[in-house]
Amino acid sequence: MSPSALVTNIGELMTQDPARGSDGVLRDAAIVIEGERISWLGPAAEAPAADEQFDAEGRALLPGWVDSHTHLVFAGDRTAEFEARMAGQDYAAGGIAVTMEATRGASDYDLTRLLLGRAAEAVAGGTTYLETKTGYGLDVEQEARSARIAATVADQVTYLGAHLVPAGVDADEYTDLVCGDMLAAVRPYVQWADVFCERGAFTAEQSRRVLAACRDAGLGLRVHGNQLGEGPGVQLAVEFSAASVDHVNYLNDDDVAALAGTWSGWDARSGTGEPGTVATCLPACDLSTRQPLAPGRTLLDAGVEIALASNCNPGTSYTSAMNYCVTTAVLQMGLSVHEAVRAATYAGAL
Repeated sequence: MSPSALVTNIGELMTQDPARGSDGVLRDAAIVIEGERISWLGPAAEAPAADEQFDAEGRALLPGWVDSHTHLVFAGDRTAEFEARMAGQDYAAGGIAVTMEATRGASDYDLTRLLLGRAAEAVAGGTTYLETKTGYGLDVEQEARSARIAATVADQVTYLGAHLVPAGVDADEYTDLVCGDMLAAVRPYVQWADVFCERGAFTAEQSRRVLAACRDAGLGLRVHGNQLGEGPGVQLAVEFSAASVDHVNYLNDDDVAALAGTWSGWDARSGTGEPGTVATCLPACDLSTRQPLAPGRTLLDAGVEIALASNCNPGTSYTSAMNYCVTTAVLQMGLSVHEAVRAATYAGAL
C-alpha cells in the first residue's frame, strides 16, 4: 500500500461537487492522498490519520487546470501576423499555412523539443491535463508524424487534418484525403477528431463528411465553430453529439437553444446522465484576434456547460496561461470565480 499524506487546514477546497457545499466549496477542509489519488476529502475535524501530515496554512486548494484545446506541435513563429493584426488588419485562417511550411521543414527532434518545452510551460502554470491537436502537417505523412509526436507528450491527442485546405489543392479532394488515407495514418495515435467549420476553411457539407468518417473510425468528436461569424459549426456539433464546440464567439438564439437542449439528460448536481456538447470559450484567443468574447454568461444561464481553454497556438493565442483565461472570464465574461474555475477544470474534462 502506498504511504498516505494528510493535507489539513485548507481554507477553501474547491471540489467541483455541488453536493459538498455551496459552489462545491468546503471550508476548513482536508484531503488524504494515497499514491497518485485523493482517497478522502472532507471537513478537517473529521480527517482520518495518515502517515504524513502537511499544513496548508489556510490556503485554497483547487484541481489542476484541464486545458482541453491547444495546438502545440509546430515550428516557426507568426510575429508578423500578430503585428499586422494589432495594426488593425482582419484575422483570416490563411496564417495557418505559414506554420504548416515551418512545421513540415522541422525535424522530429526539433518538433519534440519544442512540444516538450511548451508542455513544461503549461505544467508550470498549473495545467495538469493537456490536450493538443495535429493540423500543421496537412498531408498524410506530416499529419501522422505530428500525431505520433503529440502522443508522446500530451494526455489526449486530437486529429485536425481538417484545419485548412492547403494552397493549390482541391477542397473536396482534400476532404476525401482527410476522411481516408490521412485518417487511417493518424488513427493509432489519436482519441479525438476536430474540424474547422468556418469561412475560409471547411464548409458545412465538407465538415459533415469529416465528422461522419471520424465517428465511424471510433473517434470522439469536436468542432471549431462560430469563431469568425455566425455559421453552421454549432448546429453540426449538436447534430453529431460532439463532445465540444470551440470558440463560439458568434451565436444566435437558435445556437444557444440547440446547445442547451443537449444538456437535458444531465444532472449537474450529481454528475449523472448523459453530458451534452460543451461550449469551449477561448478568451486569450478572443483578445488576441480582437473578436467579441464568447458569450459565456449567456450560455451558462441557458443551462450549457462551458469550458475555458488556452487555445495555445503560434498565430492567435500564443499562451498556455490558464490563469489568464480564468481571470479574463471573471473580469470580462461575467463568470463568478467558482464558475470560471469549474469551466477550467471539471468542464474541460467532460
